[in-house]
Parts: sequence; C-alpha cells; structure tokens
Amino acid sequence: MTFLDSPGVTRRSARLLFINSTLVGSLFAYSAAYAQAPQTQIEEDRARLGNSTPLVEQIDPATIRDSERAQADAAEKAAGDDKLDTSGNLLGNMWGARSWMYKHGISFDIQEVDELWGNGTGGSASGNDGAGGSGTGPSYDGVTMPTLTVDTEKLFGLKGGLFNVSALQTRGRSISQDHLANFNPVSGFEADRSTRLFELWYQQSFLGGKLDVKIGQQDLDTEFLISDYASLYLNANFGWPMAPSVNLYGGGPSWPLSSPAIRIRYRPSEKFTFMFAAADDNPPGNRYNSTPIQQATGSISGYNSDPTSQTYDGANGTNFNMGTGALLMTELQYALNPQPADMSNVTKNPGLPGVYKLGGFYDTAKFADYRYNRNGGSLGAAVANATAATPQSDLTPRWDRGNWMVYGIIDQMIWRPSLTSARSVGVFVRATGNGGDRNQISFAIDAGLNLKAPFKGRDNDTIGLGWGIGRASSGLRQFDRDSQTLVQGNENHLELTYQAQVTPWMVMQPDFQYVWHPSGGAPDWTGLRRVGDEAIFGLHSSITF
Repeated sequence: MTFLDSPGVTRRSARLLFINSTLVGSLFAYSAAYAQAPQTQIEEDRARLGNSTPLVEQIDPATIRDSERAQADAAEKAAGDDKLDTSGNLLGNMWGARSWMYKHGISFDIQEVDELWGNGTGGSASGNDGAGGSGTGPSYDGVTMPTLTVDTEKLFGLKGGLFNVSALQTRGRSISQDHLANFNPVSGFEADRSTRLFELWYQQSFLGGKLDVKIGQQDLDTEFLISDYASLYLNANFGWPMAPSVNLYGGGPSWPLSSPAIRIRYRPSEKFTFMFAAADDNPPGNRYNSTPIQQATGSISGYNSDPTSQTYDGANGTNFNMGTGALLMTELQYALNPQPADMSNVTKNPGLPGVYKLGGFYDTAKFADYRYNRNGGSLGAAVANATAATPQSDLTPRWDRGNWMVYGIIDQMIWRPSLTSARSVGVFVRATGNGGDRNQISFAIDAGLNLKAPFKGRDNDTIGLGWGIGRASSGLRQFDRDSQTLVQGNENHLELTYQAQVTPWMVMQPDFQYVWHPSGGAPDWTGLRRVGDEAIFGLHSSITF
C-alpha cells in the first residue's frame, strides 16, 4: 500500500473540506448588502499598474479571457454607460443574443489560441509519439476554451456573486515534449490532446468588495504567482514557473489542470492584498509517474510513463480528486503608487506604479526522493546496476513527507513620457526557491524589460525581452552521478517577443527563444551526449469570438 492508498489521507481531505465548507457557510450568512461586483486579479493588477501591462496576458486561456474583459470594462467606464461593448468579439453581438444575456448577467466567451513552432537547431529526436527524426522541424498546438459566467446580482438579485464554468479542447503536439527536452515548455499553451472540463467555481464578495471567497474546481495560476509584465511572454516559465511545474504532482492546480479548492482574498486598501488558497495538490490523481524522478525509474520498475500527467485519471476533468494531499498557498501583495482611474484629471503626479508580491506554499503529501530508494540505498546506483533480478523496491524512491516553496515578484514601471501617455517601460523580476532532495528544480529566476506602445498609433502593442534560469536540485545532480549519466546543471532561456493587436478581437505575436543547456544539459536519446542548444521560432494568435 502506498501513501496514496492510505484511508488517513482521505479522512484528512474530508476534514479539510468540512472546515472549508463551514467557513464559506459562515461568510455567506453575512449580509450580502455589503457586497459588490467582484474584480479579477488581472483587472486589479492592470488598474494598479496604470494600464501598462500587456493587452493580453498569456498565462493561459483564462487570463486571456480576463484581459479581454478588463479591456471591455475599461471601455464601458470611459464611455460613461453600462452598455455592452462587443467590439472585442469576432461574432460581435451575436444577433442580439449577447445583449440579452448581458442584461440578465450572463456572459459567454470563446477564446481560441493557435500556435506554430519550429526549432532550427539542437533539440533531440522525437520519441514520445514513436516517431524518429531529428530535434528540428515544425509543430502546431491549439486550444479552444468556451466560458459561461453568471453575475448573480443581475440574474436574481444576490450582490457580489459570480458563477463560472469553462471547458477546454486541446489539440496538436507539444514541440517541447517531442523535440526540446526542456525543464519547462517553450509555450504555456502546450497540453495533451483532450476535451475536458477546466474550471467550475462560485465566488462571493463581502464588505463592499474588500473580501471575496471562491470555492470549486479552480486553476490557481490565474491569481497566484503572477507577474503581470512577465505574462507578455509565451515561454511557460514566465507564467506558472518551472519549479512548481516540475516539482508538484502533474504541475499542481495550474493550466491545463484544476483542482477542488477554496480561495480567500482580502483587500483592506488599494495598496494591500492578501490571498490564501487550500487546494488538492494532484489534479489528475495519478499514482505513478506524476513527478520526473518517478518517470526516470518508471520504465525500469514497470510503471506506465506519462511525461505530462494530464490524460490518465481524470482525463475529462471531472474526477474532482480529493484523496491525495493539500496544497496550502498564500500571497501578500503591496501596490506602490497605485494609479488613479482617470489620469486626464490628475493634478499631482502619483509616481511610477509597481506591484510587489511575497508568497509560498506547503504541500502536505509525500514526494519521491531523488537520492534514496525505499531500502535507504542510493536510488541512482540501483538504476545504474539494474538487472532482471533487481528487486523492485531498489528501483522505487523513498517517500518524503511534505514539500514547500517560497517566492518573490516585482513588477515596476520605470519610465513614461507623460501621465496620459500610453507608452511606458516596465521591468519584472521573479525568484523561487525550495528544498532539493525531493524536487527537480531548487532555484529559478526570471526577469525582463517591456516597452508598451512602442510605435505611434500602436497603443496596445508591447515588445519585450525576457530571460530566465533554472537550477537542477542537489538531489537530481546526485541521482545523475550515482546512475552514471550526464549531470544536469543550469538551463538558461532568452525570449524576444512582440504582441500586436491586429483587430479588436485578434492578437498576433511573433516570438523567438534561445535555450542554453536544455534541462541543464540533459542527455539526448542516445544517452551519450547532451541535448543541443535550441533556437526556436514561433507565431502565436489569440482570437476572441
């Protein structure tokens, strides 16, 4: 019996669910008269940073949707009316259907993302789909996400309530999985092919919007660990960073997966925001090969390998796993010089805005150790000396209780020519750190420089140059030494990108990335040489129907 089979784990999850339900019930008992329409995290950050963030934030389709809605809300406020703005939708008003739904508090959106990628050099042969060939060549991936949102005040008078349900249809192939062997995909939109439920939650605000609670199936990377300036970039590390992506089970409750969760957000003033979430840590509920070390030993010990851990248990997104561990996550935000809503009437310079965030998480589950096997011996040495007669326990990692990570984020505008100018320069820095015995990545940092409105008449365009590095953990490096393979170190990636608004409903984004030492110099399919440095070209399109 493994820790995942333990009935005690299920009882702990049940107690957590009971506590969460009791808390939510108490909050709902509070007078709804003090509630107001909830604001998304994307909309809040955009306001605090003076609309200097990218027009479309590219963390996942949900942040694209929230970006488009924030843009439409801003247009409505500028016009001074409450009329629905459908200029940002390809299908417009849908022959009056959208206006009718809007009057009753119902919104229906469809986000469409399509990408073409090509690797010009380096990489590794395609083996995950059984094909041969080199590490170069073209690749396509695409996502369609319909979302239905209901404002309960407009529908039946409950102030501050918001219901959301969305689905995903993902297709194509992951160039990172097939050819690149990176710590993190070069695109945050790569995913296993599937049609699945994405999110299903209800949010209620209280105290005039200062407090709101969200409960249900959630994707945490639309609110936690976000750098708004970094969300311009397409490399997945600039969205949900590489450390939680490769260290948590299935990457944790982040795109394209979600988990049952409760999220509490408290904003006592426009400068401070506090958030806390308790979620299941393992969205697909996979028992084996949900972490890289299990994949490394799985083919030898007989487990079935799934590198992205998305299409085994819960492939359709409706298993609502609650039987593994709890991911407890918190974040404190401070807004420096939050900007007025209307800059045209400002008489005193409010200063250059910035948003500073500190946070971390703790995962209560058990994690596979990189150094030791179940018998206390060297896991790497057991892999190196494996034979047909090797006991399976020698090839099974030791289980370590708990996992943690801390992080810090800075988004800071450093220049703008005038208070009312759309042009601005912003910088971002984000760093993560965690333990090394049960994780693949122990330290990572990314940073970049964005220029908003780079050309006259292109107020919604942004050009950016970003860089990041990820450090293989001490446990992974020791496993490599003991297993007598090439020892992994640092992976560096550089990205140059330009986001252009072609029409109000379409954004195009040409992109170039260069990756040094993919996965810190991991061996290629031969096992004898390292994966070569990669020069990757991409074209991304985002359409709102």
